[in-house]
Amino acid sequence: MSDLWDDLENFARAPSSSTAAPGERGTIKAKANFNVSEDVAALRKAIEGIGTTEKTLIDILTHRSSSQKQAISKAYLETTNRILVNDLKGDTQGSLEDLLVALARPPAVNDAKWLIEAIKGAGTDNNILIEILASRTNKQIKELSAAYAEETKKTLIQKLKTEVSGDFGKAILLLAEGARDESTNVNADKAREDAKALYHAGEKKLGTDESKFIEILCKRSIPHLRQTILEYKNISGKTLQKSIEKEMSGNLEELLVDIVKCVMSTSAYFAEKVYKSMKGAGTDETTLTRVMVSRGEIDMLDIRAEFKKLYQNSLFKEISSDVSGNYGDCLNVICGGED
Repeated sequence: MSDLWDDLENFARAPSSSTAAPGERGTIKAKANFNVSEDVAALRKAIEGIGTTEKTLIDILTHRSSSQKQAISKAYLETTNRILVNDLKGDTQGSLEDLLVALARPPAVNDAKWLIEAIKGAGTDNNILIEILASRTNKQIKELSAAYAEETKKTLIQKLKTEVSGDFGKAILLLAEGARDESTNVNADKAREDAKALYHAGEKKLGTDESKFIEILCKRSIPHLRQTILEYKNISGKTLQKSIEKEMSGNLEELLVDIVKCVMSTSAYFAEKVYKSMKGAGTDETTLTRVMVSRGEIDMLDIRAEFKKLYQNSLFKEISSDVSGNYGDCLNVICGGED
């Protein structure tokens, strides 16, 4: 992955896909001439007939925007007195069920459900916690927090306080506030100051001042952090990611490295996630589903391009060789093509 970060000068000036509006760089787009009652009738026919017509479910749920799908869910409930997501659960199974249900739900509800899943039971799945909180915008975090409270009758912050602790806990709670600076102006002097502060808190210090890393990486704006990463390389001769990997360990290291990766390129971060979910024996279908659904409407075109650049293979071909059946077909529709 390190070769991606070599051209730091260009990277600091490149646009970030984390700021892309839904639909701009996604493959799941709003349908022109959208007709909600036609879609409800088609879904009913697919679900209520003898045997479920999965192709119809896939076609509708991958070719409508999130707001269109919420209109469909509302009309479906009014027409049938049943909840679409529950009918999808009853009529499909396994990975395809998880994928179709996630496609039918609003993005914030998905994030909330994935976090509930990550936190429930003994031990917390920190990988999911890290992925969601490191990669989402303030707006997305506010929306998923509202969905979480609606679902559990507790605030996400309250719950996290009982689940995470130490420096990792402090960083997670800061991110969960959804209060990262959103200024787009970059002051190179301030970025240099932060780079120096990180250098003196880590490489130049006996022992590491984790709190300085947490404060800067969890609070500063994305454009500011891009410049800080560039300045850090100039001061240290090493990338900030390499320094964090050397100075820290465990969950905090993973979280801060993931924040740096997302600052540099959210789409490359998710391309790597998708690749790792399919690499080796067996497929991590939970991660594959989560990434493909959560990024389908945001930056899947960029993820596809980064995937090809990083792994010399198209994401479409990788999915085709790794998963099959209706689940694989549905993922490839979200992928949106072979290039």
